[in-house]
Amino acid sequence: MLKPFEHQVVTTKFIMDNDRCLITSDPGTAKTRSALDAIKNRESRTLVLAPLSILEASWADDIAKFTPELTYSIAYAKNREAAFAGNERVVITNHDAVKWISKNIHVLNDFDTLIIDEFTAFKNKDSQRSKALLKLANQFTYRIAMSGTPNSNGILDLWHPTKVIDDGERLGRAFYSFRQSVCTPKWNGFANEWTQKDDAEEVVAAALSDINIRYTLEECIDMPPQTVSTMYVTLPKKIMQQYQQLSNDSVLYTGRATINAINAGAKIKKLLQLCTGAVYDEHGDTQQIHKARYELVMQLVQERKQSLVAFNWKHEQRCLVELADKLGIKHATISGETPVNKRKEVVDRLQAGQVQVVFCHPQSAGHGLTMTKAKTVIWASPTYNAEHYQQFNRRIYRAGQTEKTEVIQIAARDTWETEVYQKLSGKVERMDDLLGILNRLKAA
Repeated sequence: MLKPFEHQVVTTKFIMDNDRCLITSDPGTAKTRSALDAIKNRESRTLVLAPLSILEASWADDIAKFTPELTYSIAYAKNREAAFAGNERVVITNHDAVKWISKNIHVLNDFDTLIIDEFTAFKNKDSQRSKALLKLANQFTYRIAMSGTPNSNGILDLWHPTKVIDDGERLGRAFYSFRQSVCTPKWNGFANEWTQKDDAEEVVAAALSDINIRYTLEECIDMPPQTVSTMYVTLPKKIMQQYQQLSNDSVLYTGRATINAINAGAKIKKLLQLCTGAVYDEHGDTQQIHKARYELVMQLVQERKQSLVAFNWKHEQRCLVELADKLGIKHATISGETPVNKRKEVVDRLQAGQVQVVFCHPQSAGHGLTMTKAKTVIWASPTYNAEHYQQFNRRIYRAGQTEKTEVIQIAARDTWETEVYQKLSGKVERMDDLLGILNRLKAA
């Protein structure tokens, strides 16, 4: 049995000493191990809520590896009733299962511990699953929430998950009061835009310090460096003209269809799609424009032993797969359409060196998976979601990585793509600011 690292021992003790915990250690610090050791020591019956993609690939595998004495069941939609009816010490299920559990709350009669892995799934207070989770939270004496990217879109992300853990004791029971205290409103002509106050991070960090524990990956492990670079492609003249047409007029005539963008958000999305090689019309059909950037992506893949490539749209996946087949490159895919058991199989094949590249949708492969055989992450196109961005980059930069790693971002010159990467960098910096304060408070 592998002994836990010192930071894992400290984290386990923190869980044991506190009924309510936020664990915000970096992705890759093996938070799961610490939680499992606490469950084992406390001898409680535990409900684990986690992303669907890591129910087996992270939680079940870690139980077998580190705490084999813990019995467990995995509750999917088809077997939930039976999974909860058994006597297993741990029941592992996906985030959306809380809606079913809240309607069948009797299944929690003998549970006393709740673990929420990647608690940002519940940051939207108005979502059905967030409301369902809040309804059932008071069934648990011990509550633990974990995420290495807790405030990827801003300080307001923390309010609802924290309320689930501490019943509103630290950040307040009313969202709008919390928002008023940490943000400043500015009227933009249609509605208020809320901007964080200068001292918002210090205020929130101080409020959470007694229930939060955090370690950076670099504190725990001597990590090889990771570099981030951007490579640019130039849109062909005709495509750039179409880009400018859509940007100026919100309408694009492709020769086969008319593409409309009815508001600023829709326009930016369509512009980004156009940069990647296609846009979708009102019927959801792809209007193919160009494929140039994917040749660059596959050139980078050819030059490396193992890589991960992030895509955001189905047409990107199709293009990448077609090129990989043409070049004779062994590949696999993880997307929302990949069954859970197949995702684990893909990870195992990559780690065994049996595939050269895995094409991934970052939402489906962005949490909990260890893919350290790869040394390169290539973003075929940018995402606006800072959590997906940072979590996906951490699939290769985590415990077990022994070599230098790199993140390569592909962007079309003079387009919104370069600005999206800049905005991502700003969001990650803001997230790091709060986490840095939490870390200093822990040290103090």
